[in-house]
Amino acid sequence: MIYVMNKNMIYTIVVVLAVVILWSLWGFFGSRVEQTNYTVVKKMNGYEIREYPSHIVAQTIVDGTHNESMNKGFSIVAGYIFGGNTKRESIAMTAPVVVQNMDNEEVSERIPMTAPVVSMVDGNSHAISFSMPSSYTLETLPIPNDPRVKIILVPAKKYAAMRFSWYRSDAKFNNVKEKLLLALSRDEVSNTGNASYAGYNAPWTPPWMIRNEVLIELY
Repeated sequence: MIYVMNKNMIYTIVVVLAVVILWSLWGFFGSRVEQTNYTVVKKMNGYEIREYPSHIVAQTIVDGTHNESMNKGFSIVAGYIFGGNTKRESIAMTAPVVVQNMDNEEVSERIPMTAPVVSMVDGNSHAISFSMPSSYTLETLPIPNDPRVKIILVPAKKYAAMRFSWYRSDAKFNNVKEKLLLALSRDEVSNTGNASYAGYNAPWTPPWMIRNEVLIELY
């Protein structure tokens, strides 16, 4: 009886380990996409100061909590890169997907392919942005079929970035945001207080391999 139990336990452990290894490999290779380029200016205690060059994003603005906005906005912008455009062209997925709270913030350099537009977004709104592959320019990107998707030229900016792992949640994001704000205050780093969420992995990525970040814009 003991022998049978031990044999069953060993079999269970082997199966679990095999699943974990295969899932990890799937997560690793499934998340190998082009990432938005940046330069680490300085490594601080618990976070990094980074410099991002100007880059192009496809963006939509949706209402709801952080998680609700992420889910709604992701499907809208994903429709554009998966062929929902005038060229019916599939555009390679990149990382990270950025979620920014837009409450009472001005959205500058909104470019619907032809001319800049400046608008004000109020309420519980979030901008969901996918970086476009570096091989594209504003002139070569196809025009979105969905009017909710805009092509934005994001100017060069400097951010403080703090990482966290496992699945995202509103509570976890807000907790890390407060930690980063306290660290910036401690180190006397001037910042706007505007925080964004950056997610780098596909939905099927194992939670222990997930890379999340909170980004806070610096002056």
